[in-house]
Amino acid sequence: MATKLNDAPVGIGSSLSRVDGKLKVTGGARYAAEHPVADLLYGVVVSGAIAKGRVTKLHTEAAMAAPGVVEVVSHLNRPHIAWFDKAYQDQVAPPGSPFRAFYDAEIIYSGQPIALVVGRTFEDARHGASLVQVEYEIDEHETDFERSPEFKPKKTRDTFVEPKNRGDEAGAYAKAEHKVDVSYYLPTEHHNPMEMHATTVQWHGDGRITVYDKTQGSQNVQAYLVGVFGFAKKNVRVLNPYVGGGFGSGLRPQYQVYLATLAAKMLERSVRVVLTRQQMFSFTHRSECRHIIRLGANDDGALQSIYSKAVTPTSRFENYMEPIANWGGQAYRCDNATMDWALTAVDTYTPGDMRAPGAATGMTLFEMALDEMAYETGVDPLALRLTNYSDRDEMMDIPYTSKALREAYQEGAEAFGWSQREAAPRSMRDGSELVGWGMATGIWDAMFQKTTVRAKLSANGHLEVATAGSDIGTGTYTVMTQVAAGALGLPADQVSAVLGDSDLPPSPIEGGSWTAASTGAAVQIACDAVRVKLAKAAAKVDGNPLGGASVDDLRFEDGRMILAADPSKAVGYGEAMTAAGVSEIEATEAAAPGPLESIGEMLGVKKKAKNTHSAIYAEVKVDEELGVVRVTRIVCAVAAGRIVNPKTARSQILGGVVMGIGMALHEETLADHRIGRFMNHNFAEYHIPAHADVLDIDVIFVDEPDSEVSPLGIKGLGEIGIVGTAAAIGNAIFHATGKRVRSLPITIDKLLD
Repeated sequence: MATKLNDAPVGIGSSLSRVDGKLKVTGGARYAAEHPVADLLYGVVVSGAIAKGRVTKLHTEAAMAAPGVVEVVSHLNRPHIAWFDKAYQDQVAPPGSPFRAFYDAEIIYSGQPIALVVGRTFEDARHGASLVQVEYEIDEHETDFERSPEFKPKKTRDTFVEPKNRGDEAGAYAKAEHKVDVSYYLPTEHHNPMEMHATTVQWHGDGRITVYDKTQGSQNVQAYLVGVFGFAKKNVRVLNPYVGGGFGSGLRPQYQVYLATLAAKMLERSVRVVLTRQQMFSFTHRSECRHIIRLGANDDGALQSIYSKAVTPTSRFENYMEPIANWGGQAYRCDNATMDWALTAVDTYTPGDMRAPGAATGMTLFEMALDEMAYETGVDPLALRLTNYSDRDEMMDIPYTSKALREAYQEGAEAFGWSQREAAPRSMRDGSELVGWGMATGIWDAMFQKTTVRAKLSANGHLEVATAGSDIGTGTYTVMTQVAAGALGLPADQVSAVLGDSDLPPSPIEGGSWTAASTGAAVQIACDAVRVKLAKAAAKVDGNPLGGASVDDLRFEDGRMILAADPSKAVGYGEAMTAAGVSEIEATEAAAPGPLESIGEMLGVKKKAKNTHSAIYAEVKVDEELGVVRVTRIVCAVAAGRIVNPKTARSQILGGVVMGIGMALHEETLADHRIGRFMNHNFAEYHIPAHADVLDIDVIFVDEPDSEVSPLGIKGLGEIGIVGTAAAIGNAIFHATGKRVRSLPITIDKLLD
């Protein structure tokens, strides 16, 4: 889907409004369930009611007799699907045997899809689904991860970083002058993007399908459908031009795309499947976590020992793990650190990556424990962090490419007014409310992934840049437009960004905060290749006004190549292309991490850590009698490389901070372990921050040039905003009330207890 906007010249650093914004607010942007397809059938999922067992009888007669119902698809009548696990393992699948709906009669988690009623209208299918009756044989289940034995799988995920310990933690802790030994808990959280997961499969009748899917990676879904259903790759096209939020829920192909494709293949018809909000709680989610943290420190707050162990659940069929325990031992200077982890297996769906996986849990809980040490030693929380500041990744013992966290601490503290803080808990008031000030540190990875972009310049001056990548609301369309416009000196309305199509040049899944850095670099490289071709074409203009100048001798501005040494000499892009006899110039280029790091490692040169950092300061006001908490102010100072677009970058941090408020005060998926089911699976009972919960948020970007992370010096911003925010709020609540709550979210009952 192409997007265009105003005619103002733009480039990196400009606050261009989102180029896709108008389409979104006027309804012109179509999402997975909104694409018009002729002769469309609708599928409604029937969800299982038990946590473990098997279906013994599926009564579909009444549904099949209902008006408008075409078929009830289940394990009893499904077409052939792949047998082996490998066919179902998408690009980010954890080790194990991926879930496959309708494979057999077995039930392995509550809410599992067990049938799909297909009707001529959505209402027909929904009515038919209500008529399906199911009989079960029930097995004993366990969904409480703290009642299951701990284990470590033999094989870990590619993205899992095994902790690297150092020194003698136990000995140093025994000798420490001050000690903190605590256990923190984070509950299960669900992603809950605004757009529900949906898929529209268009059946073309000649072996081809076009799939409109709510996903963060069109090519990942394409490969998955090819593997599972045996389609030829050329016959499967996956489109996701607009995605209404993901937060990690769309990293893996979810079961609605599988069911819609299964039904389309079986019926040889186009089929749409949209999950309900309740069914959105029946697949991936953030792991709950028990985090044990033990710290030892001197009187001045200098850490002498760090112990961090995180225990999280996984499903029975896959081993999902996050690097939760590592972050504190990575971030702070301490000679003695032990980080450990374990899994327990439960009868739920496999957890999955949710905004800042690992760090949002591990750094948040560690920062709350570190705040306890600040009070234990009597050292100001900011001063304690500065005392333990390190310019190296302490766990891996390597330097950072850049780390402007010290500057973020300073600028954030000045903007917040931290120096005016009274140290003692319950010492600050505003009328009937207790006032608390807390702070925390955030850290996230600054990653770079191989991405390919096609740049195509037409003789009329229009430039198109295209890649298969996704924009899940983070602003990728706008980033691509800005980089391309800046590279070729064009106004924004002469640049179109095209995304979300598996037929386009290869791009990784959108996640991990790597998209802006990776796609931006690929756009720049592709546009640079166009510049070279333009310069060659200019040499064919009558009289050769540029004198055969190389691309380095030219400025590319306002649709013209201008000789830097003599600005009076210039050639327009269209003029050069006409002289060369071409109507367009095209270049497809890839940006990828270079081989220098691996070569350096072979030569004994250590690689560098690549991270973003933040300093978060929070003010809360707590009604002393009612325990109601208001987050009245947050200042988030971020060190994240070169900022492409201050306006959209600020929006990303705002979104992350709001999710951090949700983690601190609202979000919690509650299970009834007697029946093994999540119970508050709706927006009425699963609480997320509303407008009234979000007051003043100030975002500061610290100057941090970094050409080692990516060619343009860009670091991602999608995740850093959430990391540490809940800790800053929790620490502020303790400062306000003197009550330390070690189980998130911090709800009224925990403060009044």
